Amino acid sequence: MGGNNKFIDKFSNVAMRVGGQIHLKALRDTFATIMPLYILAGLAVLVNNVVLPFILKGAALENAQYWGTVITNGTLNISGLLVAPIVAYMLSQSRRFENPLAAALIALSSLVVMMPNVLEVTPLNAEKAVATTGVLGYSNIGTTGLFAGIIIGLITAELFINISSIDKLKIKLGDNIPLAVSNSFNVLIPVILVLAFWGIISTILYVSFDTNLVALISQFIQEPLRKVNTSLVGVLFLYSLGNFLFTLGIHQTVIYGTLLEPLLIANINENMLAYANHQAIPNIMNVAFVPTFGMIGGSGSTIVLIIVTLLFSKNKVSKSIAKLGLAPGIFNINEPIIFGYPIVYNIALMIPFVLLPAIGIAVAYAATAIGFMNPCVVYIPWTTPPLVNAYLATAGDWRAVIVQLLIIIIGVLLYLPFVKINDKIVEKQMTEGEAEEA
Repeated sequence: MGGNNKFIDKFSNVAMRVGGQIHLKALRDTFATIMPLYILAGLAVLVNNVVLPFILKGAALENAQYWGTVITNGTLNISGLLVAPIVAYMLSQSRRFENPLAAALIALSSLVVMMPNVLEVTPLNAEKAVATTGVLGYSNIGTTGLFAGIIIGLITAELFINISSIDKLKIKLGDNIPLAVSNSFNVLIPVILVLAFWGIISTILYVSFDTNLVALISQFIQEPLRKVNTSLVGVLFLYSLGNFLFTLGIHQTVIYGTLLEPLLIANINENMLAYANHQAIPNIMNVAFVPTFGMIGGSGSTIVLIIVTLLFSKNKVSKSIAKLGLAPGIFNINEPIIFGYPIVYNIALMIPFVLLPAIGIAVAYAATAIGFMNPCVVYIPWTTPPLVNAYLATAGDWRAVIVQLLIIIIGVLLYLPFVKINDKIVEKQMTEGEAEEA
């Protein structure tokens, strides 16, 4: 038993170090900041393609849908441009750099420096693309440029912070100069050096290889990583590992928020754009799909545990906690259950807590793959209640609700024996405690 505890302690420490790694933390904070924009984009896609067609037709519909189009352009289609400065800003704050705004600005500038100067653009109503200069294409600054924004933002921030720390490179104007002017001159040389560095890289890639860094990152890093991590096996492994860590008291975002969520966000962005343009939906796994079918009522799908406890548990304490956790659980907030029931370090409940989300994801994946239900194409708020979230995430497919109900039924059957085991353990502990007091 002591050996097991030592292993768990070591494993927990490693997981916490990984989750607290400064670059991964900056990445989590970045997507937490951007999330409202993506949720708005999801609502815009839903309104444009589900709500408005029921109300309007013809030219009136086309005019009304312009609203959703411009919202999509200002959110999904500039994902790379959004990520680069924010991740640089978050990293600079974690590094306690005195001028994080300057780091954000130079990261944005660096990303644009690394983009192609010539684009193949297809004119409206034309069949062939033409070479165009002087434009930034959504293909580079949007979802395709997401990882480029992350990588260039992080590297730029590190370069800028380190170069700015060299005192000899600072231009000091004296004490009677406005702070904004003084800060600008302090980082003038570091800005020049960092942008010149990226300019040289961009020039070499274009002149020698006729390519650019954004395309290389997308081709050799983003796409291979996304295919592995967001495959059925990859998601089941990483998400289950995150839920297992949660049973040890380490929030599952240590794994999910760093290794999985950014890639799932890229997938839902592609889905929303494809759905908005009436194209085939490319990704089953995405940031709407996994929580909807693998986090019903919160991590571990604990709304099922609440249902089982209220219907079948004979333990008054467990029932009381379930009642307290019901209202927040409906909105997928389950910390009261995880730490109050508790699930943390509770061997009896750790098993269904980890297994049910994996089963739910697998069942929903199979249902989507065989065409029983539509893929998830709307980025919905994670607090959307069960059943409602399945309907909205799939843009109004009632069959998704049936699949979620099936997962809940499976979950009841899975949780039931373990709840009974937990009741017996609690009862035995209470009896032993009373005996000791006597």
